Amino acid sequence: MEPVALKGNSSSSHSSVNAELLSRTGYTTLAVIMGVFSAAGIILNVLVIMVTVRHRQLRQPLSYALVNLAVCDLGCALLGGVPTTVTSAMGYFSLGRVGCVLEGFAVSFFGIASLCTIGVISVERYIVVCYPMGAVLFQTRHAVAGVVLSWVWSFVWNTPPLFGWGSYELEGVKTSCAPNWYNRDPGNMSYIIIYFFLCFAVPFSIIMASYSRLLWTLRQVTKLQVSEACSTNRVEVQVARMVVVMVLAFLITWLPYAAMALAVIIDSSLYIDPVIATIPVYLAKSSTVYNPIIYVFMNRQFRGYAVPTVLCGWNPWASDPQMSEGETTVATLSKSQRVSPKQSLKE
Repeated sequence: MEPVALKGNSSSSHSSVNAELLSRTGYTTLAVIMGVFSAAGIILNVLVIMVTVRHRQLRQPLSYALVNLAVCDLGCALLGGVPTTVTSAMGYFSLGRVGCVLEGFAVSFFGIASLCTIGVISVERYIVVCYPMGAVLFQTRHAVAGVVLSWVWSFVWNTPPLFGWGSYELEGVKTSCAPNWYNRDPGNMSYIIIYFFLCFAVPFSIIMASYSRLLWTLRQVTKLQVSEACSTNRVEVQVARMVVVMVLAFLITWLPYAAMALAVIIDSSLYIDPVIATIPVYLAKSSTVYNPIIYVFMNRQFRGYAVPTVLCGWNPWASDPQMSEGETTVATLSKSQRVSPKQSLKE
């Protein structure tokens, strides 16, 4: 009887249930916030893809990962942000059980692929900065392999709920769906634990390890470089600033959601207010806006092509041709390595 009743719920009954979670004004506010994030995410990521495809000069190994990140974020914005905006405006999830599963899968699929792509980018930055003239080089085939691995990894670990191992359920204030963190069934718990470890913990560890090593290497180069300390310090500050912003954005957007999921997994009796549980969800989905700004628009070379595209050929920051920050770093570190033995960097 209970399943039949659930299938027969009308919109009014849904509204009355959800009214206890959030007021009409509250749902409208969430719809506006998610609508802004979704619109901005769609526009910025389409711009990234369009500019990179249009200008051959931008088709470098790193660009494959950056464009892939834009595709992932675009998918999240279209298939996750837009439906959540609509359901939030209505005050209840109106897409039914099938819609919940499809939306949960789409957001998880594109979201984890995005997270893995950020890991690929962190490895690329690490290789470029730490081994600019070494035997290890980040080439196009490595970028393509990283992109393919991101999609395959995400697909492998997000499809099991479609076949009964794990599930997708409503989360927060019941206007969006995600992997079911709350079900204590042994099968569901085994999936969630493995999913959390392989899709959150592993990418997070790679990102933190790569950027920590990168900053340490830059610091060592600065200490070794004496005659050109000012130049090296300037590059270190530029790269360090970008790295700090990258790591902070990752922590702000993903860590709260991962921490909430881990807390629920560890303590089955833990109760999290639905409104509070919605905040990490929105933060994670807001990464579709932050990623193109941080990972692409802080690159001067890309900005030199993107700004004129938006402003119909006018670039208020136009100056002499400049290398991207990654290329500047390579050139500077390569120069420093000609002054000091490469082995000294490893001491």
